[in-house]
Amino acid sequence: MKVYISADMEGVSGVVAWESTERGKDDYERMRRLMTQEVNAAIEGALEAGATYVVVNDSHGGMRNLVLEDLKPEARVISGDRKPLSMMEGISPDFDAVFFVGYHSQACSLGVLNHTYTTRVVQYSVNGKAVGETGMNALIAGFFGVPVALVTGDAAVVAEAKALLGDVETVAVKEARSQYSALCLHPVKARELIKEAAAKALRNLPAYRPLRPESPSTVRLSFSASGHADAASIMPGAVRVDPVTVEFTAQDYITAYRGARTMMHLTFA
Repeated sequence: MKVYISADMEGVSGVVAWESTERGKDDYERMRRLMTQEVNAAIEGALEAGATYVVVNDSHGGMRNLVLEDLKPEARVISGDRKPLSMMEGISPDFDAVFFVGYHSQACSLGVLNHTYTTRVVQYSVNGKAVGETGMNALIAGFFGVPVALVTGDAAVVAEAKALLGDVETVAVKEARSQYSALCLHPVKARELIKEAAAKALRNLPAYRPLRPESPSTVRLSFSASGHADAASIMPGAVRVDPVTVEFTAQDYITAYRGARTMMHLTFA
């Protein structure tokens, strides 16, 4: 049984400030250790349930956050940025299940540190349906025929995952009090719940279904400022919808997704 884990940081228990997620700032070093420990809990649960191969993709920021020497040695790790599939680099039809660990809710929701890929994006939609990073990445997994079996993060992303995916195992490690505050589980308790949920997810694997994307796929990005849309619309094939909105259509979701990422990156040029 092969398990793929995409690990973000904003959804980890105790993380409530941007500064805590940025290298060289505030208590980032402590929070990256907490992130590593939550990922370890998911790995342990997967191994307990019979997983024989586990790949972890570091999916936050510059994607060099996990403390490699502290991770369970049974896991392999994809580290570093500029990956073609970003938060889902390394996914393939060979995997049996996907776990999202430390995830956050979509932009303009009520979740802790809510955003969608970049704080410049107000909404990311696929064929008319708004999704966050959970949906964005579940569709990539679904393209390869792999179901998302576990999502961990705050209560808002858990609700988002259940509404989008239906049958999925979840763990809410904190509950938002504002975008920058939360009622958090103790890290030890959070890890216990994640380990239990990971094992349960694999034992119930037949219950989960891949979120298969439609073809063709249109990804629409609404930005927080018209200047961002100006930059995004430079990409060949991009269509300007209104002052802050740009969309791109491709025959398959992977190509549409990569186009969307290119448009987002152009806003930083």
